[in-house]
Amino acid sequence: MPDRSSPDAVRAYDAGRPAPLVAATGIVLDTRGRVLVLTTSYQADPELPGGTVEDTETPEQGLARALREELDLGVPVGRLLAVDSRPPGPPGRSLIVHVHLVGPLPPERAAALRGARWLRPEEACAVLPARVAPRLRAGLAALHTASFAHLVDGVPQPGSPAGLDPARRAALEHAGALDAASHRASRPKALTAASVLFTDAGGRILLVQPAYGRTDRWNLPGGGIDSDLGEIPRAAARREVHEELGLDLAPGRLLAVNWSHKPGRPARIRFLYDGGVLDAPTLARIRLDPAELLQWRTVPSGELPTLVKGALRRQITACLEARASGAGPLELHAGRP
Repeated sequence: MPDRSSPDAVRAYDAGRPAPLVAATGIVLDTRGRVLVLTTSYQADPELPGGTVEDTETPEQGLARALREELDLGVPVGRLLAVDSRPPGPPGRSLIVHVHLVGPLPPERAAALRGARWLRPEEACAVLPARVAPRLRAGLAALHTASFAHLVDGVPQPGSPAGLDPARRAALEHAGALDAASHRASRPKALTAASVLFTDAGGRILLVQPAYGRTDRWNLPGGGIDSDLGEIPRAAARREVHEELGLDLAPGRLLAVNWSHKPGRPARIRFLYDGGVLDAPTLARIRLDPAELLQWRTVPSGELPTLVKGALRRQITACLEARASGAGPLELHAGRP
């Protein structure tokens, strides 16, 4: 070791040590969920954009440079989805690859890229080399589960929060092959939310139109539960109503808990509370947060199919029935008892 009191000696020592190559790869998506696959004149196989990190660059800076050089694309590099460590190959050095999200790019930006092919994820995995396709699969799994994938030579490791095949995860768990930290990390996750069902004096349902995402879809007032802050579902329902509508109203009884799940995505759990009947003066006090909502309205149940998703419509219908009969709380799956 060099003399620790000499910064120059430490830098010289570090610079002379053998080190792994570091590369950065981008999973570039368009708004249709397609993946950008790059074909270049200097590589026989299709690739994902990216390259080796140079000099004093960070992986994010290296990927941003590669996107500019390869595609003339100047966009922010998104979050880290996966890291793949590979043992020494022909260069004689190990390789560490950081996989980042880029995009999604709007249609006009995606169409302007030269030499780019836009493929569905399964198509992209089929054409990419065997050393690259696992990074794409694991990176997309991490994206869809809001998680992170830990790979070695393209193989998701025990305890990887994303990318590990569910059957293998279950087998490792049942065999007692996971330590406590790996067990917690690899367990499937769920997203939690709380909503409130309000009606007016005529029995019409209060809906809100979001200012983000699918603005053509209307929702019940409510939102995510800040469980990392110690928030409980009932408190989240009250907070969200206050933030969105400007009304500080204590939620009534719990009408239902809904569970929904799509393969490859976190489960979603929604707590639905009775907000009661809002009279005209209370409705007149509604003040929307323009960053979250565009407008609100009350609608008869017959108009729900044209405004809300089917699963939410079923939840609302079930909650109205529970409110009228005094039943519940109901246990719902995608809105069905």
